[in-house]
Amino acid sequence: MKTIVNTPDAPAPVGPYNQSVLAGNTLYVSGQIAINQAAGTLVLDTIENETHQVMKNLGFILGASGMTYENIVKCSVFVTDMELYSRVNAVYATYFNEDTAPARELVQVANLPKYVNVEISCIAVK
Repeated sequence: MKTIVNTPDAPAPVGPYNQSVLAGNTLYVSGQIAINQAAGTLVLDTIENETHQVMKNLGFILGASGMTYENIVKCSVFVTDMELYSRVNAVYATYFNEDTAPARELVQVANLPKYVNVEISCIAVK
């Protein structure tokens, strides 16, 4: 059994998918980009602000399921330029306790939706 979990606080899906799916105690969150839903704009001024917006969008979806960043067990991070690694990583690290941070990969890809620089998806467990 699965439950679809969407929130108006995070960007609406633009295709045949949902923001997240809860299956049992596990939440699968679709990749998020730096859309500020309240303003209806992309946050692309700096990679740091872009990454913060992506993480905030993940947080909105986690919150809709009664979870927090501490519930995340796995993240997938996609960047368009590996030179951004340390800057994305510095922001990402502020959302987790280093001792309990989730498993993760960070990979470079040729392109991302709306030509953003970073996209992050996650899996969380209650």
